[in-house]
Amino acid sequence: MSDAIDKRLLELGVELPNPAAPAANYVSYVQTGDLLFISGQLPIKDGKLMAMGLLGRELGTEAGKLAAKWSAVNVLAQVRAALGDLERIKRIVRITIFVASTPDYVEHHVVANGASDFLVAALGDRGRHARAAIGMASLPLNAPVEIDAIIEVAQDVS
Repeated sequence: MSDAIDKRLLELGVELPNPAAPAANYVSYVQTGDLLFISGQLPIKDGKLMAMGLLGRELGTEAGKLAAKWSAVNVLAQVRAALGDLERIKRIVRITIFVASTPDYVEHHVVANGASDFLVAALGDRGRHARAAIGMASLPLNAPVEIDAIIEVAQDVS
């Protein structure tokens, strides 16, 4: 088993946390065929939300980018739980970045770069993806960002 992704994560100073358990009546991930769907992940770091509030009011764009990065870290934690090995990722197909913001906030795409930049840094070309960045009035637990993902996976490499 190759550990190139784990090595890159270490170089980025990121240790994947234990994946968060579902907070309601849903599952954290579903695989169908060669696609893995990851439910929305919040910016949880060290067991708690690392930021709370709306972009454009309580938080600035840089804080939003960091929240997006940690939501993406939690996406990878769920991928590891689902697949057992991050090397089974063939490609991040698409991510959706939900940004809780004031109505006049217009930098959702910049906030989304926090997740996109992290995924490319961690996964290389496998981390390049399609995406949508969407402004929301609010998100669960007053989180500033939530990210879901669709991932193409390889057959078990063990």
